Amino acid sequence: MKILFLSDNFPPETNAPATRTYEHCVEWVKKGEEVTVITCFPNFPKGKVFKGYKNKLYQKEIIDGITVIRVWSYIAENKGFIRRIFDFTSFALMSFIFGLFIKTDVIIATSPQFFTTISAQFLSFFKRKFWIMEVRDLWPDSIVAVGSIKKNSIIYRLLSKIEFSLYKNANKIVVVTNSFYNYLTNIGISNEKIAIIPNGIYCNKSIEKNSEIDLKAKLGLKNKFIISYIGTHGMAHGLSFILNSISEVDRNIHFLFIGDGAQKKELIKLSDNLKLNNVTFLDSKSKSEIDSYIEVSDAALVNLIESEIFENVIPSKIFENVYHQKPILLGVKGEAKELIEKYKVGVCFDPENKSSFLTAIELVKTYSKSKKYAANCKKMLKLFDRKNLAKSMLEFIKY
Repeated sequence: MKILFLSDNFPPETNAPATRTYEHCVEWVKKGEEVTVITCFPNFPKGKVFKGYKNKLYQKEIIDGITVIRVWSYIAENKGFIRRIFDFTSFALMSFIFGLFIKTDVIIATSPQFFTTISAQFLSFFKRKFWIMEVRDLWPDSIVAVGSIKKNSIIYRLLSKIEFSLYKNANKIVVVTNSFYNYLTNIGISNEKIAIIPNGIYCNKSIEKNSEIDLKAKLGLKNKFIISYIGTHGMAHGLSFILNSISEVDRNIHFLFIGDGAQKKELIKLSDNLKLNNVTFLDSKSKSEIDSYIEVSDAALVNLIESEIFENVIPSKIFENVYHQKPILLGVKGEAKELIEKYKVGVCFDPENKSSFLTAIELVKTYSKSKKYAANCKKMLKLFDRKNLAKSMLEFIKY
């Protein structure tokens, strides 16, 4: 089967959409499918094209058997509503144009933003092929949650109508959480065309470990209890709350923030203003380097701002850290919290609640010492093995 996959993000970008798309496509290629991905030139989250690439009209490359077609788009940093809309719509247009020339049996498009799925819908119409919409985020509600638009605005109502029409038009829909499934069925989308394929991780992947002692020494963090946050520093992640809270934390506890994003500069400035000496900021790391920084950590911070919309999500960084058997310090309600508590792989606190957060820090310090902790991690990950999830998605696509 020939599969055409449209995705804004793809390796060497390391964010969740890029990783999920790549790992699914790799598994499909192994099973004999012919996969073509149309994507942008790598630039997320800084809005700067990665070294070795240039934002030109078209480039074709083969990555682990996947045909990757990169097309020009208006590139913007991951902040600012208007510029990001231009970014999204330009890729939608270019992916549609170049997608017309790709022979395929089925078209898949992934969110979080749904302009890519509009491209897939039009390609489906002109090529007379089925299309599948992968829903990784609920637009436009997620951009309301971070304050980019207001819920009673004309823009919100317009985007909501487009969202609903896409759900109705798609031949099949893949969602990443049970909450998303419930949301879609509650607004009248047939459950027969929806499949839940959650995020996950390769449960048998190899880890290249650097010396933990050497890396701690390099960071100047010997004898420190390290809580790491690895990922996008965006408006949704509530990291200013974390910085405003940790002045009261034991000085033996050190917070390591790795990544980039719209709020990175403001967060560094805030840390300086608060004169925090238990915080280190590092730039984004490659996929191979990230494993080493997770290994050097004692716990993993996963945090989002207080919002009902984020109660529907399960951040993918949970799986990466559980694989390394690092306790999760979770500031997210809803389905993610239920997962952490069900398998006992971390400690939860109420988002943007300082006293709850400080209490959770004290609890997570001894959490991994539990004799059952490693077994809990392995038990949870059995349900989230990327290889099995990719197989399930392929079967859903085919039948």
